[in-house]
Amino acid sequence: MFITSKQLREALEAQQIGIYFGAVLLAALTALLLPETATLEAVINPALAAMLFVTFLQVPLADLGRAFRRIRFLTALLVANFVLMPLLVTLLFQFAPADPLVQIGVLFVLLTPCIDYVVTFSHLGRADARLLLAATPTLLIVQMALLPIYLRLFLGAGAADLVQPGPFLHAFVWLIAIPLALAALVQLGAALNRWVERMSAGLGVLPVPATALALLVVIAAVVPQLGPAINAALRVVPIYIAFAIIAPLIGWGIGRVLFRLDAPASRSLAFSAGTRNSLVVLPLAFAVPGAVPILPAVIVTQTLVELVSELVYVRLVPRLGAKRRFRASDT
Repeated sequence: MFITSKQLREALEAQQIGIYFGAVLLAALTALLLPETATLEAVINPALAAMLFVTFLQVPLADLGRAFRRIRFLTALLVANFVLMPLLVTLLFQFAPADPLVQIGVLFVLLTPCIDYVVTFSHLGRADARLLLAATPTLLIVQMALLPIYLRLFLGAGAADLVQPGPFLHAFVWLIAIPLALAALVQLGAALNRWVERMSAGLGVLPVPATALALLVVIAAVVPQLGPAINAALRVVPIYIAFAIIAPLIGWGIGRVLFRLDAPASRSLAFSAGTRNSLVVLPLAFAVPGAVPILPAVIVTQTLVELVSELVYVRLVPRLGAKRRFRASDT
């Protein structure tokens, strides 16, 4: 029986949680058996660029325009991620260890909203995933612009100066500008050429595999370097767990109460608030002087906590607003 690209994509999305955990376990086992996997650090950026390219490819150019016309949702998304999440981080940051590298790691990962697998997790959680998908370029650009400012506010000029502007520019070019431009070219070509259209449809099955590959590369590159960083990583786990519990509730409340969005859009805010951009900020962490192994370990630890949290989100978030929607349909 012939399987269409759409059917394959839906099958991969349905099994994505198992695929991601399988990639993490495979990477960890491989790294423990073959410490040479630390050399995969050089492959992290290409893997992330490929992941973001196939993610952006799922955003029709017309949808980008419609996303900007959804002013209430976009405003709520920006307020939740760049005003309220930093306030939450301010509270949780009081419990962070005094080590500047640990603090930078916590800030790196908790101040940057996810722009990749949050889309598919939100889809599983009955959120309006297309709204998040269309907003991904905006989220990535804004967080790259604001992260240096936040670091300076939290850590002061001395600690913030450890983070050089060069890697941010490099990240913008290779993780935003080039993948987004290539995705736009493929979409334009697909509208003009049937072969490019078929190629684009084939690439449409890759977001889940590309994210799994990025996870595999990141974990395999970082695990051999953990060693002395394990204690530091374990000390921030309670902060990550607290964030994972509180952040989605804030996102839901902002959407439903303050901006009066519908339930699916508010669920999207819950997922966006609770899901962070650990994979994309990891290359920035490697560029911090003396970062290895503590800074990468602190960031990857959040990824592991988050993957477990997503299992809870996809089961509980669909219940948010469900009773109200049932009553409305009953009248």
